[in-house]
Amino acid sequence: MKDVPPHLELLFTPEQIRQKVEELGRQITQDYQDKNLLVVGILRGATVFLSDLIRNFDLPDMELDYMAVSSYGPGTVSSGQPKIKKDMSLNPEGRHVLIVEDIVDTGYSFKTLIDILQARSLASLKTCALLSKPARREVEVPIDYLGFTIENLYVVGYGLDSEQKGRGYPFIAVQK
Repeated sequence: MKDVPPHLELLFTPEQIRQKVEELGRQITQDYQDKNLLVVGILRGATVFLSDLIRNFDLPDMELDYMAVSSYGPGTVSSGQPKIKKDMSLNPEGRHVLIVEDIVDTGYSFKTLIDILQARSLASLKTCALLSKPARREVEVPIDYLGFTIENLYVVGYGLDSEQKGRGYPFIAVQK
């Protein structure tokens, strides 16, 4: 494992993450075994999690698309006003859709995504997040498949960033 830099404190090891992602992959495979699943990854933070997650699916007809939404500018505080930066390329109408997100913090961005997708005549909509910070939640949102619940910590690694830095760490760590 890469060494954890001195400005970070380890929260989840690569092994803990791997085990959780495998568990989520098995559960999602079971739930969508005979369904036409469209997985929507939320850029950019969910990229690493999403890649590992879908490799743990046994769903040969699964399709993949992306959306990007942001409620953060430069910095660490949500504006509370999410903006869609990139919409899906595929038509989700009549599809079973699974949103995959890296972290649910205040809930504003996740709620915006859910509302947009629910308006598109889906067969079903479920959500998956690697991390959830309930202490920061300002808008309640459903998380059907959850990796880990964490305290109100600023974390990096495994796709999560601090001003676009730190995404490549194989672990999740807290900024000191």
